[in-house]
Amino acid sequence: MIFNNYKKILLVAATLLATACEDKLDLTDPNNAEDKFALATDTNVKSTLIGAYNNLSAGAYFGGNTLRNSELMAANDEIVFSGTFNDVSDLYRKEMIAANSDVANMWIAAYATINTVNNVLSALDVVNEEDRDQVEGEALFLRGLSYFELIQFFAQPYSAGNTTTNLGVPIRLVEDRNSTEPVGRATVQRVYELILDDLNTAESQLAEGPNSGKATAEAAAAVLSRVHLQMANYVEARNAADRAISSGNYELVDEVALAFEGPTTSEDLFNIPVSEVDGINNMVTFFAASALGGRGDVEVQDSHLDLYEADDERLSELFYIDPSTDDIRTGKWANQFGNVKMIRLAEMYLTRAECNERLGTSVGDSPLNDVNLIRERAGLDPLGAVTLADILNERKLELALEGQRLHDVKRLQESIVLGAVTFFYDDDLLVFPIPQREIDVNTALAGQQNPGYITN
Repeated sequence: MIFNNYKKILLVAATLLATACEDKLDLTDPNNAEDKFALATDTNVKSTLIGAYNNLSAGAYFGGNTLRNSELMAANDEIVFSGTFNDVSDLYRKEMIAANSDVANMWIAAYATINTVNNVLSALDVVNEEDRDQVEGEALFLRGLSYFELIQFFAQPYSAGNTTTNLGVPIRLVEDRNSTEPVGRATVQRVYELILDDLNTAESQLAEGPNSGKATAEAAAAVLSRVHLQMANYVEARNAADRAISSGNYELVDEVALAFEGPTTSEDLFNIPVSEVDGINNMVTFFAASALGGRGDVEVQDSHLDLYEADDERLSELFYIDPSTDDIRTGKWANQFGNVKMIRLAEMYLTRAECNERLGTSVGDSPLNDVNLIRERAGLDPLGAVTLADILNERKLELALEGQRLHDVKRLQESIVLGAVTFFYDDDLLVFPIPQREIDVNTALAGQQNPGYITN
């Protein structure tokens, strides 16, 4: 009897010990935590927002590739890609396939940013009240910026018309975060409406700058000016550019070369920070000579250099001969640890000038004065009168190789010449394919591939 009771005691003890061990080992995986844990505090939500900025700065995204892709797609025989990366070469030659890894990696980085931002927006109630507007504004800025970048590459341009029927990209909002439910492509119009909603709210809630690497009210206004330009909303594009300028928080540097020296300058409205320990600048990787930390994959041609006036300091200060190859490189991307310059104040002056000229207005200043401000900074004589063609030419030269060329070609309904082939602004091959990997896992994308691409 005593022995049987002893066995019962051992059995109960073993059961209790096992239960206790199970309780201790039943821990929440911090890498797979539910929202109630990962977004439970003010600190956690703000840390998640930092994660969204990190996603934005990926090399495949605003760490350089989106700027590079725009310039290569719109090369127009003014630059040549001579590198050995097949997927990048296919992009340059407009011979992409749906399995292009560079295209897929951009899509992945953009939606990773959007998903992280949606997590932040879902937990604003735990953010300290005095910081809530700023946190929400930064999140909406990142989401609006991401959808804008996606729509520019993966859909027909706004200038092609049919915006209510042309397919844009899938929209995922707060309620869709971390969801695996299939989502089809929204129309171009719907995506642009979301972008404007996000950026308008962001501008109204963000603090003014400067603040290197972070969203500010002026950065939101600057992106809004780009969005409205794509939509040919010249009044709104002009006003947004003027708000960025008239804040008084930014100013042009004295010499054109100084705009690309150092991590941050007084005319950087938004940039992606890079240092020796963090961040990447893929524009340097692809555009700079090997002696400056690059691969030297992009060669500038005489046909581009011939566009500048002989005494233009942008010609003498921002291009150089690669001593190892004798090829011409751009000095805009020559600092291995320089920030990725996303939006400069110079662009806002040129946007304001263009819109004022189109509208016959002088909001902020006259088109002539705005253009001459940029010309004189480049060491050129001021113009006595200005036309729209003058302004657009100045824009092309000032913003050359900074990631805006493809988007300007599309909104201005221009064409691109590569060898013997001409690509018009709405050519199917100037639009990225929806990545094959997305079509494979998202059944709602069946039959929604962009024209000109074969889907397995």
